[in-house]
Amino acid sequence: MACAISNSRRRTGASGRWRSALALSCVLFAAGPAMAQDKLSLILDWFVNPDHGPVVIAKERGFFKQHGLEVTITAPANPADPPKMVAAGRADLAVSYQPQLHLNVHQGMKLVRVGTLVSTPLTCLVTLANGPIKSIADLKGKKVGFAVPGVQEVLLTAMLRHNGLDAKAVERVNIGFSISPALMSKQVAGVIGAFRNFELNQLNIEGSAGRCFYPESEGVPAYDELIYVANPETMNKDRIRRFLAATELGAQYILNNPKQAWTTFSGTSKTLQNELNRRAWLDTYARFATRPAAMDHGRYAAFEAFLHKMGAVPSQLPVSKLAVDVTAP
Repeated sequence: MACAISNSRRRTGASGRWRSALALSCVLFAAGPAMAQDKLSLILDWFVNPDHGPVVIAKERGFFKQHGLEVTITAPANPADPPKMVAAGRADLAVSYQPQLHLNVHQGMKLVRVGTLVSTPLTCLVTLANGPIKSIADLKGKKVGFAVPGVQEVLLTAMLRHNGLDAKAVERVNIGFSISPALMSKQVAGVIGAFRNFELNQLNIEGSAGRCFYPESEGVPAYDELIYVANPETMNKDRIRRFLAATELGAQYILNNPKQAWTTFSGTSKTLQNELNRRAWLDTYARFATRPAAMDHGRYAAFEAFLHKMGAVPSQLPVSKLAVDVTAP
């Protein structure tokens, strides 16, 4: 796998989700087979990391080739760009987030979920395990940081209400992606938007154990953390079906061979070969969707209703406007 690694982009903050990871502003090209194959472009949500295991394994193990695809995998210059690029027809697929999809569609973006990459929430509200915050109610009057405005603030408000607190019970601080440093320096008492498979491991490596409060246990409906989105007006369902079939093989291979899969995955870049990524892999692989094309209609309806109830969207869209099963006749 050929890959140009650049030092030009790091995650905001001294630590963040990856303390020493270099942003992979590279394009990973599938090797061309003897016979012509259909091309498909995928924009990741961030630089390559363990969250993308099934995609990388599908490429490395030749599953895309088996399904007649030549897949181009690109890391974005800006993590906000992938959905916009797909909506504008500049890419076939993008890795995005179910909560963000709902907001994007309400904003008029031409997007629809066509598959699932990580089928459980990863986001959590994190505090220091040895700190004074033992419950969400303890956050009253404290500062809580968030990485991205919008959905994360909605999740925080719902979690506060679930524990008898008003939305104004905490002071909200935009800390960007400097999540671990903000907690360890006591700049904030908690952060919403941390990933349980990354920030908790980052804190532990730094010598500061974290405590995770799970949104799905604190008043927020369960959702798909990472999904594949496409433009419903221009998408090629046949190619997407084959892409999902290949990544399904990738997820199954990882689940059946986690150690071998890690060796293959981490072997694609030296920046992946560190303790943080190794721990993140162990905490992530069981969460990969083993049926990426399968769609949970009720999950999308419930989250849309939740956002409407929270005042985050002006109306409730039908699920058909948000997600589709590309394998359906």
